[in-house]
Amino acid sequence: MQGSLGEKIGEGAYSEAYVWAPGQVVKLFKPGVSRWMPWFEVRMLRAVLAAGVPVPEVFGEVTLEERFGIVLRRLDGPTLLQLTRTGAVTFEQAGAIIAALAMSVHKTPLPPEVISIRDYMENELQADDGKVPKRIAAEILALIDRLPPGDGLCHSDLSPGNVIMTAEGPRLVDWSGARRGPAALELGFLHIILSELGPEIADNPERPRATNAAVQSEYARLAGMSLADLTSAMEPYLPIVRTFVVLGNVVPSLRERLLQRIEAGLRSEV
Repeated sequence: MQGSLGEKIGEGAYSEAYVWAPGQVVKLFKPGVSRWMPWFEVRMLRAVLAAGVPVPEVFGEVTLEERFGIVLRRLDGPTLLQLTRTGAVTFEQAGAIIAALAMSVHKTPLPPEVISIRDYMENELQADDGKVPKRIAAEILALIDRLPPGDGLCHSDLSPGNVIMTAEGPRLVDWSGARRGPAALELGFLHIILSELGPEIADNPERPRATNAAVQSEYARLAGMSLADLTSAMEPYLPIVRTFVVLGNVVPSLRERLLQRIEAGLRSEV
């Protein structure tokens, strides 16, 4: 692809974003990241864009010094997270934007490359280096098997930081974690991100919690269900989402708190 590595303009857990060419950026994955991740994200972006989900266009793939990259249309604008922090967007407005995006994702036909949360968790727990005790791992897989499997598409990280507010409207980025599952799983991810992880790093812990409450309320309205029914449907998936987080790179103190909540949630399911 024609272009060259320019100014670094962003960074996430697994990748960095650089200016590439006029109107383009390259999402360059960090050393050691599996080739599967950019391969999967490219296919996800192309599939959901074709289905009408507002995401950046993919121009191609590159390899720079053994690092894999995706060349994307540059999205100019702040993140929804930045706008809620400054007060330029209210919690209710942020909730409406995220809920509408979630509904759009959940109505999208499932691309064939997307694996189920069951398969993902089984693979990750088998390869786990001891972050999750074997007893809990077995109970989590048993819980997944008891719950409705769901054949919908879940973004799995539909948080305000992954929504870019452009002049053309919101755009949803970071699709490498997409999984197959029910909408309740997606809402469970969002609940954990905003109500348990977000407050750990926010200058005001109530801000992510207020955004989460607004999302849940608006999604329930769009889905034509009561908030109580939505909460009830989401609740059994929370231990699964917490386990998903524990398997990632979290500080030991947070891991211990999450494991305690996982055990409490599993006991409530018995």
